[in-house]
Amino acid sequence: MNGASKKIIELGRFAGLFEDLDDFVICGHVSPDGDCVGSQLALRNALLALGKRATCVSAGSDAPDPNLAFLAGYDQIIPAESFRGHVGAFVAVDVSDKSRMGAGAALLDRAEVSFVLDHHSCTNLVADYGYIDADSPSASIIVWSVVKDLLDDPPIACAECAYTGLLTDTGGFRFQNAMPVAFKTACELVSLGVDPNKVATQVFQNKSMATLLLEAKVLEHMDVFADGQGILSYISAHDMQAAHATKSDAEPLIDSIRSLRGVRIACMLREQDGVVRGSLRAKDDTDVGSLAREFGGGGHKAAAGFTLEIPLQEAVSLVKAKMHALLDEATS
Repeated sequence: MNGASKKIIELGRFAGLFEDLDDFVICGHVSPDGDCVGSQLALRNALLALGKRATCVSAGSDAPDPNLAFLAGYDQIIPAESFRGHVGAFVAVDVSDKSRMGAGAALLDRAEVSFVLDHHSCTNLVADYGYIDADSPSASIIVWSVVKDLLDDPPIACAECAYTGLLTDTGGFRFQNAMPVAFKTACELVSLGVDPNKVATQVFQNKSMATLLLEAKVLEHMDVFADGQGILSYISAHDMQAAHATKSDAEPLIDSIRSLRGVRIACMLREQDGVVRGSLRAKDDTDVGSLAREFGGGGHKAAAGFTLEIPLQEAVSLVKAKMHALLDEATS
């Protein structure tokens, strides 16, 4: 929207704005999780039901988690760098930071009008219109509200996508963000026909053989410290190659180590293309997001990520020292 100021608006205004548009590109963040993909597809399916043209693009080169392939429209997601069509409206979901939009950032720049629907804190709105609710358990709850404003009777495909986003971002309703609104929304979605067993089986009980092989390496490299309150492990590029693993095979590994009794914060490091990707999780109110930001990353208080451009073993030592300091600070 040339020359217009960017502004935060009420969530209820999005449906009205969307109804006046026809060509949509829906983008998530790099390394998309279930909430990101579920939010994208829930909105896409709703827009298609209205007769709009809507394409979901992946911000990075990695394919979305194959465990999400049961969602309607998954097979229609294309890399953002491959999209050559008209960008009438660009909608970023589960992301408000332009640097996290990867190749999608170029599509944002091409858009006639742009929107952000997110539950991550945002200090610099990059779209024409945005709605940010950092207290929302998932982006998919926000998107589901827009879907209901768009359609009187949303198709089951929209509900299933939204439920999947909610289920994954709350860790199966086990994380700190599993607040009353999460259960209320889940009940609403199930009442519309979503099968919780089907979604949970696809998402949580669908490991690849490569994941199981990597879990053995995670246990081998595991380091428990600070009287059992911190845990860190890593996967090398060689480990990934030996297991014939992809990035999605490594995604569940952080949950394997964070489940250890007594652990308050956990970190999983993965060597990839000369850099080290880190995932952080907290089981209490310790703010791992602050640690991720020290490394130039970001995320939530209980779940965050970062990238380090240093050798793997150097990253292990550095991150462990920072985790020690965070635990000391939290208990002082």
